[in-house]
Amino acid sequence: MAKEEITQSEWQIMEVVWADGAPLTSSEVYKRMQGNADMSQRMVRVLMNRLNQKNILGYMVDERDSRVYHYYALKSKEECVEEKTRKFVESYFKGSQKNAMAALLQSAELTKEQLRELEEILEQCKKKDCDSQ
Repeated sequence: MAKEEITQSEWQIMEVVWADGAPLTSSEVYKRMQGNADMSQRMVRVLMNRLNQKNILGYMVDERDSRVYHYYALKSKEECVEEKTRKFVESYFKGSQKNAMAALLQSAELTKEQLRELEEILEQCKKKDCDSQ
């Protein structure tokens, strides 16, 4: 299956899986999502199967009941965020990270504290770039 982007609903499921850290059944994911998402238990199972097909979730068959699957994350949240960010930059900014950053900064209303934090991040990036040359 082609590497498709994670949908908003799939992301909600992954948030539960990442937060727990241990393998979960679709029923357990559904219970943890109640109140946070408007999804049926069947939809949770369908989306978890799709996440498995996208190689984002793996599963183990229960030792006592072969009808029960225990799902676990194959990709970390950081890996998925990085991939989603890269696709966003490619889609909307023709791959230009500079243009993407400029657009985000120009459209944001940032506090002085947030600006200071961004300056620190830029300084760290500069140091990494200098170290690699």
